[in-house]
Amino acid sequence: MANAFFVVWRESLEAFLIAGILFAWLKANDDSGAGRRALFAGLGAGVLLALALGWALLTAQDELTGEALDIFQTATLIVAAALITQMVLWMRRHGRQIKARLHADLTTAAARSGYLGVAIVAALAVAREGAETVIFLYGLAQGGDLSALIGGSLAGFIAAAATAWLAAKSLARLNIGLLLRLSAILLLILASALLMSASDPPIRADWVPTLIDPVWDSSALIDDGTTGGKLLADFTGYRARPALSTLLVWLGYWTLVIVGYRRTGA
Repeated sequence: MANAFFVVWRESLEAFLIAGILFAWLKANDDSGAGRRALFAGLGAGVLLALALGWALLTAQDELTGEALDIFQTATLIVAAALITQMVLWMRRHGRQIKARLHADLTTAAARSGYLGVAIVAALAVAREGAETVIFLYGLAQGGDLSALIGGSLAGFIAAAATAWLAAKSLARLNIGLLLRLSAILLLILASALLMSASDPPIRADWVPTLIDPVWDSSALIDDGTTGGKLLADFTGYRARPALSTLLVWLGYWTLVIVGYRRTGA
């Protein structure tokens, strides 16, 4: 539930902020109100696109069994981890220019195709966040409690709306920039956990050699089979008895993240 809450909160918050930026631009540049109506239509279309992706994933899973299903679920986890990492690094490089970019896109869209262009910009902006959320949640749902996932998702969405409202009202000196930077670090930790989960099926099926299994046994301290240990494993990828190949995946991921952070810090 905690993972679902955090993912939905982070992604929904970005969607709320994007919608707010677009609305503010239209409020200042569109006296007729038609642009704002197009904005809401575009936001709705973006949500529908994200839901369509979720339906497609579930349909694909229902059609697969055995080894094919394992491959599909493993691939989904890898894609989810890659999208999280790409999003964090992209935001690190371009986050400060998002408002200016959206304003430029809206200006161009309004000039070329009127309010239809405004709706398209809104739909694509929200669909991107929504599609990422769907893929992240699908990855988290592998072997998880569906009711807890739904509850965490709803709570995250409500919390994101409240956070965006607080930011808009400038209450309690809410520092959105700091929140997004801290959440970026937590998202990267979650992405590494998804990759660790993705490495489990190939190892169980003997597609990937374990090399050394286990490298250590820390179950006496924290057993990842207990409730607390499982929560830690789900969020961080912790393994009490990890195989060497799993550790190499984890080390390789964080090496790439560190390199990416240095390159995007300019």
